[in-house]
Amino acid sequence: MMPTLPETIVDAGGRDVRVSNPDRVIFPPTERTAAFTKFDIVNYYLAVGEGIMRALNRRPTTLERWPKGVYPGMVLSTREGRVGDAFYQKRVPKGAPEYVETAQITFPSGRRADEVCPTEVAVVGWAAQMGTITFHPWPVRSANVDHPDELRLDLDPQPGTDFEDAARVAADARTLLEELGYRGFPKTSGGRGIHIYVRIEPRWTFTDVRHGAIAFGRELARRHPDRVTTSWWKEERGERIFIDYNQNARDRTIASAYSIRPKPGAPVSAPLEWDELPDVQPEDFTVATMPKRFAQLGDRHAAINEVSHSLQPLLELYERDLANGLGDMPYPPDYPKMPGEPKRVQPSRDRDRPRS
Repeated sequence: MMPTLPETIVDAGGRDVRVSNPDRVIFPPTERTAAFTKFDIVNYYLAVGEGIMRALNRRPTTLERWPKGVYPGMVLSTREGRVGDAFYQKRVPKGAPEYVETAQITFPSGRRADEVCPTEVAVVGWAAQMGTITFHPWPVRSANVDHPDELRLDLDPQPGTDFEDAARVAADARTLLEELGYRGFPKTSGGRGIHIYVRIEPRWTFTDVRHGAIAFGRELARRHPDRVTTSWWKEERGERIFIDYNQNARDRTIASAYSIRPKPGAPVSAPLEWDELPDVQPEDFTVATMPKRFAQLGDRHAAINEVSHSLQPLLELYERDLANGLGDMPYPPDYPKMPGEPKRVQPSRDRDRPRS
């Protein structure tokens, strides 16, 4: 049996990053994959460094840390306070290296925090050595933390649907994006879903961008009511793809491109070309396979920073819906009551809801 190394040093963009307990198993082996150690995780992120930095650069980033590894039965502490084996790190950890920069963000409650704001790949390597599995960047840059520069469309399969259904809806979304004059960049979520990113000019508030996502989801649902829903209440979604507009609310984040997800086999969120969607499966992209793909093809989102769009076409759709009687939609339950928000009452429990 090989002795366990106490630590090792890796070169992360010209900086030495210390990796303690590099032999610690973070992902146990599966039928399809070997075990992955902490050293494997750090080296994975360095191998896709250009891509992960394009996703994280100067963005306040919540770290999803699994310091004990990812094993069956382990629990992730939730934002609502459930204590578990893993947790979200929203404030920069004490003792962070001097090269780890931060940005101050404001939560919906009004509280503030200094979050890690990656500016170089060494920050990613350091975070991975700290047990970070997934990076959750805000859709803002450090220079303008109250005005998103990214619209995020989350295509979330509901029970009875799968990745193939999400891929078909993604193709419909692509058509609508092109009609609006937008260039979208799709990626796997690392699970069954698909994310589509659209760079926007940082001129609008989180509320505006969320309204834009609502308008996009509603228009897509009007065109494909049998496949798409924007209903916040699960009892109304049916076997359709849910467009999760609330991923654009303040303090809601999506796992970045190239982030590892805490699931068996260490799947990763994989940037794609649109034409790849019908022919891939989420499990195709893992810590083991992505570095080779990246070395051969580069970053499929390499052009994402080349254009930034106006949100105005979507806000005009939202205003049209308002004029037709469609107002705002519910926020997540942990948010304070928001201006213009309807009642947060499950439809089946709403005594004031008209009955047919």
